Amino acid sequence: MEKKYIFVTGGVVSGLGKGITAASLGRLLKARGLKVIAQKLDPYINVDPGTMSPYQHGEVYVTEDGAETDLDLGHYERFIDVNLNRFSNLTTGKVYWNVLNKERKGEYLGSTVQVIPHITDEIKDFIYSVGREDDCDVIITEIGGTVGDIESQPFLEAIRQVGLEQGKENCLYIHVTLVPYISSSGEHKSKPTQHSVRELRNMGISPNMIIMRSDEHIDESIYDKIAMFCNVKRDCVIENITLPILYEAPLMLEEARFSWIACRELGIDAGPCDMEEWKEMVERIRAEGETVRIALVGKYIKLHDAYLSVAEALRHGGYENGRKIEIKWIEAEDITPETEEEILGGVDGILVPGGFGDRGIEGKIRAAGYARAHNIPYLGICLGMQVAAIDFARNVLGIADADSGEFSEACPHKIIDFMPDQYGDIPKGGTMRLGAYPCVIREGSLLEQIYGQREISERHRHRYEFNNDYRESFEEAGMVIAGTSPDGRLVESVTIPGNDFFVGVQYHPEFKSRPNKAHPLFREFIRAAARSQERTVR
Repeated sequence: MEKKYIFVTGGVVSGLGKGITAASLGRLLKARGLKVIAQKLDPYINVDPGTMSPYQHGEVYVTEDGAETDLDLGHYERFIDVNLNRFSNLTTGKVYWNVLNKERKGEYLGSTVQVIPHITDEIKDFIYSVGREDDCDVIITEIGGTVGDIESQPFLEAIRQVGLEQGKENCLYIHVTLVPYISSSGEHKSKPTQHSVRELRNMGISPNMIIMRSDEHIDESIYDKIAMFCNVKRDCVIENITLPILYEAPLMLEEARFSWIACRELGIDAGPCDMEEWKEMVERIRAEGETVRIALVGKYIKLHDAYLSVAEALRHGGYENGRKIEIKWIEAEDITPETEEEILGGVDGILVPGGFGDRGIEGKIRAAGYARAHNIPYLGICLGMQVAAIDFARNVLGIADADSGEFSEACPHKIIDFMPDQYGDIPKGGTMRLGAYPCVIREGSLLEQIYGQREISERHRHRYEFNNDYRESFEEAGMVIAGTSPDGRLVESVTIPGNDFFVGVQYHPEFKSRPNKAHPLFREFIRAAARSQERTVR
């Protein structure tokens, strides 16, 4: 079968859920026996989101091969259950970076470098590259932003050219658009969709399918009007309403035969859509039992997307344990000696996620210390492991001025620091330990019980490491080095066996958690939190 290309664009407003639509279609096509890969093209000029503030962009999602990417790739991986790579996220910045480097090397043989063909050729090459890198039948490409944005124009032109090169029978254009409800007149309005499709056609692209986003069901007359005015088949207009459970989206869309229509339009002879396992998972979610309260302590708490994968992984752990997860979002700066009992008392588990910078760091250290001292299940991720080590050094080893070299360069006791072969004067972008690294688990440790194996691979995103000068002191005082790099040089995990569940990991397990298969650390963390809750009730 020739490779098929599906392009997902958005209109009217941003934030409509193009990523969920693309991820849902990927899951449905995979359920039909097809090999699917997904990618996101982002119009912003940053080379990648690695240096962007979470307030601007939400979390940075890291792939197995170490690419710092858009958070929508997390949706793709969780829904489709695939590991994506560096060809799965492209930005305007990366496009121009590549083109200018080629121009400096003389690869254009003295030609005037222009948006067409040089920029669009670079984009097309990227779209084709993900298919060359992975053995797949279908490539789903989401175009970031909204149709009509100046920044999106080269990407839209590129996907128009792909349609010309690959043929209409191998390309499908899906347009996700808002259908607003006007309460004063009591009706939905199709005009914004009509205008958005007209804008798309001005770029030379006629959508084959239109996904209508709304908070509630849309009247049949709107379907007819959009089909007629936007020149698409009636069954190619599909409703996508807001749902209480994110993972219901593929099932809802398939009720309108979403994947069947996509296969029909692309001429794909695929098998039936077997979503039984997914349906069973959704039923488990709906039947969640007792609520477990998890304190998530961070510094971007007002923007939950900054911790999107962590929050989803916590919910995955709840699904496998038959528990409903209530996340108590806690601003790290609010935790002080005077407030910690009020803020953290009564929670069933405490999680400190990854992060950078010293704002709120003392609150995170106190959160780790509170969990340790009160035997509350604790999961520290990346920086969360580092603050747990700093707390242990200060309050168990008695090193009052223990700190991290990231926060205090002059500190005499850097529990967390650069390794001897690292150096401090390095740029911010793309210089960290990024992507999948192996880890050897200590025999007989809690970590071995959790994973059920001695060798694992997890994704990283950090610069600073545990200072090996303090290993012996930590172990003597009761904190176990439970996981290291294969050469034993880098500390990857610490545990406190005296507590019911106290685990810090230098890596990011949330990136490998799936709704139908929770990551072992999150599964066992929620299980321990449930035990803690039961002890409290008794």
